[in-house]
Amino acid sequence: MVLPETEILNSIISRVFCIEEVTLGDPNPRPAPRPVTPRPGDKPVARRSAGWGAVTRGWFLRYRGELTGDSIEAYDQLAAALLPYDITPLFRMDEGRQTILLMRGTIHPKPGRVWINIVLFGLTLLSVLFAGTMYSYTGPLPDDTLGQVLTLVAHLWVGWPFAVSLLAILLAHEFGHYFIGRRAGAAVSLPYFIPLPVSILGTMGAFIQLKQLPKNRRALFDLGISGPLAGLLVAVPVLILGLALSPVATTQDTYYTKIAGRADVCPNSAQVGDSYTCPDDNLLEGNSLLYLGLKYLMKGQLLPSPLSYDLPPLQYWMRYFFTGHPIPVGGQDVMLSPVAWAGWAGLLVTFLNLIPAGQLDGGHVLYALFGRRVEKVFPFILSATVLLGFFWTGWWLWSFLLFFLVGRIHAEPLDQITPLDPRRKALAVALLGIFLLVLMPIPYVTF
Repeated sequence: MVLPETEILNSIISRVFCIEEVTLGDPNPRPAPRPVTPRPGDKPVARRSAGWGAVTRGWFLRYRGELTGDSIEAYDQLAAALLPYDITPLFRMDEGRQTILLMRGTIHPKPGRVWINIVLFGLTLLSVLFAGTMYSYTGPLPDDTLGQVLTLVAHLWVGWPFAVSLLAILLAHEFGHYFIGRRAGAAVSLPYFIPLPVSILGTMGAFIQLKQLPKNRRALFDLGISGPLAGLLVAVPVLILGLALSPVATTQDTYYTKIAGRADVCPNSAQVGDSYTCPDDNLLEGNSLLYLGLKYLMKGQLLPSPLSYDLPPLQYWMRYFFTGHPIPVGGQDVMLSPVAWAGWAGLLVTFLNLIPAGQLDGGHVLYALFGRRVEKVFPFILSATVLLGFFWTGWWLWSFLLFFLVGRIHAEPLDQITPLDPRRKALAVALLGIFLLVLMPIPYVTF
């Protein structure tokens, strides 16, 4: 489409904007970029990538001045007036001055293929059921791996408590994003679930695809905060129920018996009839302040408690919270039921998604609060994950994901002039408190 004369555009802009300066930009502007959003978060999953940072490049007209009315109403009015010309307006603050940039092109989201969402959810359901069956099945198992897998598949139904609990948390998280996005008028896809067979959770989580740029900072804030809050509202009751079903017992290694003619679980020097253990065969889940508090509420003690304290209790717990060591073998801990395991996973997913970087939910909230100034925070977030990697090596993978995929690119709203209102700022403070409560420096350790 041929661009209209500058005078026509000036007339449209002047309806909502007191023009002080007009600057010509790229004479052959590129169309407004389409956001590419393979999300998650979310979860321990990779999130949105690419395309967002280019949104302010390629403008063909720049207006500096001052809006004559409410910024939200002004943007809606201006976007509607420019739509017939296939032009997208951007509201920006440039050197302390209100600025309107005009970009050629508008985004027209295409309808999604719902069958893909259904198929992925079905595969994830089977995968999570299998993971739940590994925790719940108590019958005999063959010696060979294939026979064990087939036996678990034949008893897949016993994994339903874990599967229902975990999927309820993930569905709440993703549909929190979905409904808030739809309420704001944004084009968002249904959740895409990611199956991960033969893993501790059976899934890598889920994501929704945001098919257009957020309208303003308030919309970006709502989109970022809605998923974690919705997921946490389900995860906490699930965890409380699961802890009620979980006994407290002694933490110890898993022992195997050497049997003639049967393959060993791991290489060892035990004789036939003797018991042996395997390194890294046991998993101990990590702790957050919220998780420690819920265990204390349900069981009346801080767990896992060591056999004896080698430091004053406060120092011991500070060390254990941030390093996961020493492993409290011989002490007391709660033996998680499948439902409790799912609830704990919900806290972990919430924490990972709230990391204040890039295109994670926490990154959206931080950008909505501070705009481009958040770029100064990223080196500290990255340094923290690198340092924590010396205590849990999984953080080094997260450092890689943050640096190369999701940490340095932000979802830039079309309107960056509209500030957050006091209610959302208060919610941001509350969200910071939630982040500290679910902060889990060491997600898990093996022994």
